Amino acid sequence: MDASAGAGLAADPSRMQALEEKLRDLEKRLAHVEGQVAEDRVALVVFSGDLDRVLAAFIIATGAAAMGQQVSMFFTFWGLSVLKKDNQVSGKTLFQKMMALMSPGSSKSLPVSKMNYFGVGAKMLRSMMKDKNVSSLEEMISLARELGVRMIACEMSRDVMGIKESELVAGLECGGVASFLADSLKSRTSLFI
Repeated sequence: MDASAGAGLAADPSRMQALEEKLRDLEKRLAHVEGQVAEDRVALVVFSGDLDRVLAAFIIATGAAAMGQQVSMFFTFWGLSVLKKDNQVSGKTLFQKMMALMSPGSSKSLPVSKMNYFGVGAKMLRSMMKDKNVSSLEEMISLARELGVRMIACEMSRDVMGIKESELVAGLECGGVASFLADSLKSRTSLFI
């Protein structure tokens, strides 16, 4: 700005006041935007209960955690099967018992999404992974825990499907969609698997 323009502003206090108000408004907007900057976080929704898809979720989660990212995994509906240690039927409604009997009882009994053929596909995939020295899903789950990956079991899905806390592996958090959204809104990456 040249000297004559500065002198013109000084001579017109209303113009100077308007510019000062615009500057304050811009500073407020900048502070709001800075508060929304994504952090070094990754948030995943694990909806699938298919072995191959869950493997992909844990590969991403452990890779991100190894790179120093904060990682949260929100397990909902079929994804809850990954976190189960067994199926229980006592104390459940008829539909919840049927759901328990028709769904995998743990990560070890997850089907693959394509070419499962009554479980043969999952066995083949696990065997091929072992032959190539690729970590099993259970090893990846353990690694994720060691790396501090936050694992959250969806409370609403648990209630609907009748999955009791005693059916799930120890050390999980239980939460609702707000738990996922709180992490997702701060994350650079959010994935739905």
